Amino acid sequence: MALAATILLAIQPLAAQKSAKAQWHSAKEASTANTGERLYMFDFYTDWCGYCKKMDRETFTDPTVIAILNKYYYPVKFHAEQEAPFQWRGQTYKVINYGRNGMHQFAMSTLGQRMGFPSFAIFTPDRQLLQVIPGFYPAKDFAMILWYFASGDYKKYAFDRYQQIFDTDIRPQMQKAIK
Repeated sequence: MALAATILLAIQPLAAQKSAKAQWHSAKEASTANTGERLYMFDFYTDWCGYCKKMDRETFTDPTVIAILNKYYYPVKFHAEQEAPFQWRGQTYKVINYGRNGMHQFAMSTLGQRMGFPSFAIFTPDRQLLQVIPGFYPAKDFAMILWYFASGDYKKYAFDRYQQIFDTDIRPQMQKAIK
């Protein structure tokens, strides 16, 4: 009986970790949120985007990605063609006629000439754009990107160098910090 209880106690944290989900917010919530020290991470997606769905299925279900998002970011899901009007940094953005389905002004303003989906934008707690990250990423790579900004390592390392040292020098520190 004691062995069964020990095994159950050992697997409970793993089960809880696997059932954890990213705590997504709306753009409207983000427009008035005070995130403290957390960064904003906007996930720009569309309904027709296959890689957006793949990110939701494969990357945003990964326990490491979820832990980083929930602890260090204020993650926002943003439908680039249908999002309701909202305010960001004192300006009101809305959907305008553009292409077949229309496009949200905030997506256009943030992504600029890189209007592909999925795309991600990292903002500082005071809503300054840090980086736009276009495209699909597997969980391991996306966790590294998220940690690059969340840890402040973007101030210390060029990203090429960061990729080279991540598995040996950075990942162990990241794993300790997100537990």
